[in-house]
Amino acid sequence: MMHIALILGSVRDGRKSNRVAQHLLTLLQEVPEVTTSLLDLATWQLPLLTDRWSQSPEPNPQLAAFSLELSRADGIILISPEYHGSYTGVLKNAIDHFWNEFKKKPIGVVSTGSGRFGGINASSEMQNLVLSLGAFPMPTKLIVPFVHQTYAEDATPTDERSSKDASTFIEEFVWFSNALLVAKQHHASQNTIYLKHTKKSSQNEMTS
Repeated sequence: MMHIALILGSVRDGRKSNRVAQHLLTLLQEVPEVTTSLLDLATWQLPLLTDRWSQSPEPNPQLAAFSLELSRADGIILISPEYHGSYTGVLKNAIDHFWNEFKKKPIGVVSTGSGRFGGINASSEMQNLVLSLGAFPMPTKLIVPFVHQTYAEDATPTDERSSKDASTFIEEFVWFSNALLVAKQHHASQNTIYLKHTKKSSQNEMTS
């Protein structure tokens, strides 16, 4: 079983990127052996970063809970509209609170925009962010232009191309996440075998 978390980085009144997030959530819920959760920053209301929360004598309960949600995810999808050529400040603030929760995990990026470029600059900035976190950005991005037109209020795509793009993105992300998960499990098993062999060799040397 693989768990995928979606982080919705938009809190603006009248936002439209939440429609994309809900549609992707629905697509993931249809995938066998996959569980999913939507971390909507509009409902989490994480505090501004002032210090490392984990080192506080009284850690913020919202940050502690968010950390658990990130930790249990095998893969993560970042969703953000483009503001002034980049992703949202609220998304950056949320991510800056954490580090190990993202390490070596597959992360996909989704950008939305009101124009024809669909937040392409924001998507590139998010992929750079993923690399800085020590995680693996999926090469395929989902870019949603004219988001106010391409997704209806019920969170369904209004045209065939948008529907296909979303489905392709989810298919690619599930494959990408599963491939990395299998690789990490194989690496862990090889390490276990190596440690057992090393321990046995050390014991033999001590008794010889």
